[in-house]
Amino acid sequence: MNAPFALSGIWYAVLLTERWIFLAFAVVCLVVALMALIKCLPKNAQRFDIAFKRTKGFWLGMTGGASALCLIGAYSQLFGGPFGFLFPVIGACMAAVYLADVNPAVSE
Repeated sequence: MNAPFALSGIWYAVLLTERWIFLAFAVVCLVVALMALIKCLPKNAQRFDIAFKRTKGFWLGMTGGASALCLIGAYSQLFGGPFGFLFPVIGACMAAVYLADVNPAVSE
């Protein structure tokens, strides 16, 4: 009779570990998005036009939105909610586009 109770304790530990892993993932995504936003702020707006990229305002909106999505995802992981994994993934992808493509082009 004790086997189901022991198994439920293992599942509780597994689910708790999963929650901490997802929270760590959301925090890492938030750090990436904030890094993209911080790197975008001091850039000269003319450099975006010279590099044939979208405007600085567009990229500030994208990286700011990515930071907001990651923050909502981290909050959702902490306090429960439906956006704990999807929003950080979307935000990290938005920030990664800026960091991989736009930032090197406007930093030259």
